[in-house]
Amino acid sequence: MTDAKTKKTPAKIHKSESDNNHDGLEELKAPLVSLVADRETQDAIEKIDEVQNEIDKLNEQASEEILKVEQKYNKSRQPYFAKRAELIGKIPNFWVTAFVNHPQISALLSEEDEEVLQYLTKVEVSEFEDIKSGYKIVFHFDSNPFFNNAALTKEFHLNETGEPSTKGTNIDWQPGKDLTKKSGSPKAGKKRAHDEQESFFNWFCEAGDATTDELGEVIKDEIWPNPLQYYLASEIDEDNEDGDEDCDVDDEPEDEEEDEEDVADEDGDEEDP
Repeated sequence: MTDAKTKKTPAKIHKSESDNNHDGLEELKAPLVSLVADRETQDAIEKIDEVQNEIDKLNEQASEEILKVEQKYNKSRQPYFAKRAELIGKIPNFWVTAFVNHPQISALLSEEDEEVLQYLTKVEVSEFEDIKSGYKIVFHFDSNPFFNNAALTKEFHLNETGEPSTKGTNIDWQPGKDLTKKSGSPKAGKKRAHDEQESFFNWFCEAGDATTDELGEVIKDEIWPNPLQYYLASEIDEDNEDGDEDCDVDDEPEDEEEDEEDVADEDGDEEDP
């Protein structure tokens, strides 16, 4: 019996040593797995970066190709712009009407600004030859009692580092007519009167940081491509209002007929007994 117990004891000791060895291997294996995972992640990141560099190269190439196409069609559009300008010149107050009908520009115009813009005969927006370096906006005026300039210009430039800047025309105002000196703070919720706001024409005199100049972008990107839609905007709104009124008028007789039918039915019900 003593021999049997002696034989069982080494087996128990052997099992305990095996568990300890297994736990030790797991402890060594965990950091190795983590190291392999980190290495795989790092390899994936490096490969993603390589692929992204190739994508960036294609994007740059695409930008260059798009710029060439834009330069080509910019030249092709010029004869049509010239023809459009000729036709617009036959319509009185075309440009001031287009500006007043544009919500953002209208908010910047005082009554005196609108009075000056009555003499605006032509607007030109021209991008510089390479397009990417900037553009120029020119307002042409008839002889007027406000200033002596035949044209007012605003230029937007991008230098080699991509920093924007602007420069504009010094306006030669007639004595006592300088609207840029009649400025103040606008009242919230109201259209600004001439003595409560900065004049629209301050825009031509301001120079410097173009990143805060939204007006130039609005004229170039919204009005210039199709000024006719803004010239006609008020007429379209009036037509829509007239259409709504017609619908309301047409609906009224139907309601009256229904009321008459209901009265007739009630009378018939009363006579039945």
